Amino acid sequence: MTPEIKNLDGDKRNLDGDKADDGGGAPGGGGAGHGHGKGAKNKLSLVPLIFLIFFEVAGGPYGAEPAVQSAGPLYALLGFLIFPFIWAIPEALVTAELSTAMPGNGGFVVWADRAFGPVSGSLMGTWKYVSGAINGAAFPALCADYLARVVPAVAGGGARVATIVTFNVALSLLNYTGLSVVGWSAVALGVASLSPFVLMTGVALPKIRPHRWGATAGDKDWKLFFNTLFWNLNYWDSVSTMAGEVENPGKTFPTALMASVGMTSLGYLLPLMAATGAVDAPPQQWGNGFFADAAGMIAGDWLKYWIEVGAVLSSIGLYSATLSSAAFQLLGMADLGLLPRVFALRAPIFNTPWVSIVVTSLITLGMSFFSFNNIVTAANFLYSLGMLLEFATFIWLRIKRPEMSRPYRVPLRLPGIVVLCLVPSGFLVFVMAIAGWKAYAISAIFTAAGLGIYYLMKFCNARGFLKFGTVDGEGLMYERHQKSANVGV
Repeated sequence: MTPEIKNLDGDKRNLDGDKADDGGGAPGGGGAGHGHGKGAKNKLSLVPLIFLIFFEVAGGPYGAEPAVQSAGPLYALLGFLIFPFIWAIPEALVTAELSTAMPGNGGFVVWADRAFGPVSGSLMGTWKYVSGAINGAAFPALCADYLARVVPAVAGGGARVATIVTFNVALSLLNYTGLSVVGWSAVALGVASLSPFVLMTGVALPKIRPHRWGATAGDKDWKLFFNTLFWNLNYWDSVSTMAGEVENPGKTFPTALMASVGMTSLGYLLPLMAATGAVDAPPQQWGNGFFADAAGMIAGDWLKYWIEVGAVLSSIGLYSATLSSAAFQLLGMADLGLLPRVFALRAPIFNTPWVSIVVTSLITLGMSFFSFNNIVTAANFLYSLGMLLEFATFIWLRIKRPEMSRPYRVPLRLPGIVVLCLVPSGFLVFVMAIAGWKAYAISAIFTAAGLGIYYLMKFCNARGFLKFGTVDGEGLMYERHQKSANVGV
């Protein structure tokens, strides 16, 4: 008996095998076989997944300097020591359980859709996609800024534009070749971008004076401090949009997430301890890029330049990982019928969602040339809205669907998971409260646009203006869990 689901227009559609019976459409559309990928050679294994998550979240300690600048070494070290426990670990645990329970592409969109219906899924998709696109758009410009230190001509004009476009096109082509290639590229980039900090930490050990860790800033900027912590330890759930591309997700996802939490946390904490303990610099000097200056003071110009090169490599890894998760999110939304089938089209050789990659790449390229002073704050606000919905989804599915197969299950009963979600939710509310009226206005516009897109897609589907196809989520989950059981997972 073929399962039945509801499409955007509320009609029940039967699904048979790999095809979505939506009344037609070219082969390779948004059916189950194409939406979740069959290319075993492009599946993500454990080590590449760890580094992809690392680049979704951090990419190294670059960008942690404003925490020292805003509050001083003491609070920066305490922040990066404590914050992973109240934010990163809860988000990673929620991601691990829901990704293994619903191991299909789309991640958090699928979760919200299953818990609260398609409107919630569509809103979740809008909030997270816009936030991720804004986040990703900053990296080509950041790469150009770092290159300008070595090649001054890249600082402006046509050379800067050419650099940003080249960066965007090259990494879009890399993503086109498949997640396996992207994942192992992330491993190489991760090793290259972290290695100078390992050396800096080792060289700094005999020069560390622990009393320097107790220094604080005279005029503390708590808004900058908490936004820095939030921005540098965010997006643990982004990798969930690629869950359908992971080998043995029931085992691989929890292991990769916990390994990434440890690597990311130490990747911030140890360099901060080394630099603040070995360099006698006041907090106001700790602006973006000061790690390179600190490395020069500790070991010489050779390490300073290496860290600057590492920042470029980190930007490459950050953009590539962000582009991958955003593209597979669009694919997952097409699988659910929230977007037209064209977003689920796969490349014939590499099995990648090429339409979604091209669309995301063009959006981020266009946004790379804008100022982000206000819109980045709005991105944080939108991401916070999505995370509040995600925590509510996690709790509701535990209540509504206790029988759901969960290969990894957070080892807490209902009261425990409520507490697990309430602590980071309190921080999310705080981040949203200090965002300011411009962030509220921009976020309201994007939220209204997300609702508008949902009802526009519903109208187009009902009138047959665009082709939609849906995947049966329940059947897909059962099929993937059965396959996992058959291979001994």
